Amino acid sequence: MKQANIAVQLYTLREFLKTPEDIATTLRRVKAIGYDAVQVSGMGPIEPEKLKQLVDEIGLTICATHISYDRLTKDLPAVIREHQLWNCKYVGLGSMPADYRTGEEGYVRLAEEFSAIGAELARHGLQFVYHNHRFEFAKFGSRTGMDVLLEQSADPDFGFELDMYWVQAGGASPVDWVNKVKGRMQVIHLKDMEIVEDQQVFAEIGRGNLNWPAIIEACRNTGVEWYVVEQDQCRRDPFESLTISYHYLKQLL
Repeated sequence: MKQANIAVQLYTLREFLKTPEDIATTLRRVKAIGYDAVQVSGMGPIEPEKLKQLVDEIGLTICATHISYDRLTKDLPAVIREHQLWNCKYVGLGSMPADYRTGEEGYVRLAEEFSAIGAELARHGLQFVYHNHRFEFAKFGSRTGMDVLLEQSADPDFGFELDMYWVQAGGASPVDWVNKVKGRMQVIHLKDMEIVEDQQVFAEIGRGNLNWPAIIEACRNTGVEWYVVEQDQCRRDPFESLTISYHYLKQLL
C-alpha cells in the first residue's frame, strides 16, 4: 500500500462540510494531516465544478463517492458527468434502501438492478461499488444477504466496498470477506471496533480489536487500490481521530 492510496471518507467530517466555505477549510485540514485523497459523501451543496477546482488547488484526489439511490436510479447521466469531471472512477451506493431488506428476493432484486446500472457506468469508464453494513449478514436459509449479493450480481459490473467494522459487527471474518470479493473490490473502508462498557463502538484504526496486519495483507493480495478511513462517530475531535488512524496506517506501509 502506498501512502497516496490512503483516503478520508468525508462522511466522517459531515458536520464540517455544510457550506462551500466549510468544505474548502475542511479539505485543507485533511490535506494538512497527510491525506492525499477523499471520498465524497456527507457534503453540503457545492457545484461539481467548484469542488473540482478546490481539490485541484489543494492537491487532493477524489478517489470514490457515495451517491444516493435516487440519483443512481433517476439521474445517472448527471452522475456520470460529475465523476468524469472529477476523474473519479468509483461510484458507490452507501447503503441498501429499506424496501430491499424484506427478504432474500430483495437482495436478488438489488443485485440485478445494480448490475445493470454498473454495466452502464462501465460503458463510461466507471465502476459501481456497494458499501455494506451489518444487516446484510442476516441469513436466508444457508446464505447471508452478502452471499446473495455476491452470487447474484454480475462480475465485474457490481463491485464491492467492504466496510471492515460492519463485516466484524455482522459476525463474519473481515479477512475471509476480503478474499471472497477478490477481483471485485478496489476500494475498502477501514474503521476499528472497540468494546466500551460492554458495547461495540467505532474507534480509530489501531485502537480497537480488528486484526489490521492480516486485513492489510489480504487487501494487498487481492488488489485493493484505495484504503479509505471512515469513522461514523468519533469520541474525540474527528480531525484528531483521522490523524490517529492515518499515522497507524502509515506504520503498515
